[in-house]
Amino acid sequence: MDRKQFLSFLTLSGTILPLKGWGRSVSEEAYQTEIPPYLRPGDTIGITSPASYIAEEAIKPSVQLMESWGFKIKVGKTIGTRDFILGGTDEARVADMQNMLDDPEVKAIMCARGGYGVIRIIDQLDFSKFRSKPKWIIGFSDITALHTHINSNFGIATLHSKMCNSFPDDWTKASPMQIETILSIRQVLSGEATKYTAPVSPYNRNGKATGILVGGNLSIIETLAGSKSDLDTRHRILFIEDTHEELYSIDRMFWNLKRSGKLDKLKGLIIGGFKLKAETPGEEFGRSVYEIVKEKVKEYDYPVCFDFPVGHQVNNYALKCGAEYSLNVEESESSLRSL
Repeated sequence: MDRKQFLSFLTLSGTILPLKGWGRSVSEEAYQTEIPPYLRPGDTIGITSPASYIAEEAIKPSVQLMESWGFKIKVGKTIGTRDFILGGTDEARVADMQNMLDDPEVKAIMCARGGYGVIRIIDQLDFSKFRSKPKWIIGFSDITALHTHINSNFGIATLHSKMCNSFPDDWTKASPMQIETILSIRQVLSGEATKYTAPVSPYNRNGKATGILVGGNLSIIETLAGSKSDLDTRHRILFIEDTHEELYSIDRMFWNLKRSGKLDKLKGLIIGGFKLKAETPGEEFGRSVYEIVKEKVKEYDYPVCFDFPVGHQVNNYALKCGAEYSLNVEESESSLRSL
């Protein structure tokens, strides 16, 4: 019996089984997420740099603060290691990340910074031990590749948040917003419920939605389309952010989302921060981010929230990718609450 005949047999018998080597079988509606164990005082957080280079000195504020929260810190070998813009060679970054994934004492892995490099190594990582004993993978920007890969393939939640390079050098001089967003990492890792609000925007589309939250950096999500790390957005609440992109590029990427079916079955859409690259005088695109998004989702009826506090900005709160949230967009306030 060949593969096609076997699948036909399973379908006729009313049973679809996940087959080893054929990917994870998850129906659109019956998606189940596994939440890694929340951390307790004394647990270990590993720090590694699977993307761009970071100096040892640059991670010290984050190490000191997380130790003050009661956690132990394991610093990986890629910290302070450099291969041009990367945090060490591909081989070194694979080995360091693999060590963190496999070490039973490490309960969470904080990526030191984003930049570029995860896509160069992700197919070389063995997630078998991680799947049997999940742990929190922490970061954003280029780390979106890890979030989407893990969420879509393994159904395990991850943490989209600030990284080591975003911790203030002097905590006593940090702004209230810096403090609040950094502390949101501890809140989520400790299992505390969170609720974040966004300012009212005339571009919002009101409504309520409950569902699994997925998303991250728009350009990374576009890059991963059609790959083993492609993001599954069906019946999910999608959040998106980006930085240093021109408006025409954002428009192109949103057309990619629409044409690839990533916008038509959403439960809700959250638009975070978009830091724009300056346009060349005389070559302006002529449309704002708000107009770009509204054009792509006008035929749908799910809630849309703009200006949400997530992205390459100070007000970047910790969000559990692959976990359930409630989105409420109203005239008076927009909010996202963990469930």
